[in-house]
Amino acid sequence: MDERLPLPYRLFYRRRRPTRWGKLLNGAWAWLFSLGILPASLVALETQGRRSGQPRVNALVAGEYEGERYLVSMLGDHVDWLRNVRAAGGEAFIRRRGRRRVRLEEVPVEGRAPILQAYYRQASGARPHFDVPAQPALEDFERVAARHPVFRIAQRET
Repeated sequence: MDERLPLPYRLFYRRRRPTRWGKLLNGAWAWLFSLGILPASLVALETQGRRSGQPRVNALVAGEYEGERYLVSMLGDHVDWLRNVRAAGGEAFIRRRGRRRVRLEEVPVEGRAPILQAYYRQASGARPHFDVPAQPALEDFERVAARHPVFRIAQRET
């Protein structure tokens, strides 16, 4: 998979994990996204570290599908933000001109394909991470849906 990534991506990702440069860039993007001066699809997700208990912030693209907003793990199941969200039972914060508590609800594999297809169109930087053809059909996303967890962003009920 990594060999097919364009050279700039290989500087930031290896074996489906961010490199030291990738982590540095992610931190810078997360800070910039949290300011809220870029498009609304660019968000900083704050989770509680599952081992450290410390806040962890990641820069992500929130895709839209049928009026709902979603976060997609383009790198699969083995990313820290996703593991932190699962460990916290879906509790997290979106930082964008402030800090808003949200609940992230994981979408079952069978419901992911149309969301992934919409996300693929909206998040051009994620395209190299999806193992689909250049002009993918819905069936192509059904084939890779199990490899890309999807979370619906819901307002947390207090």
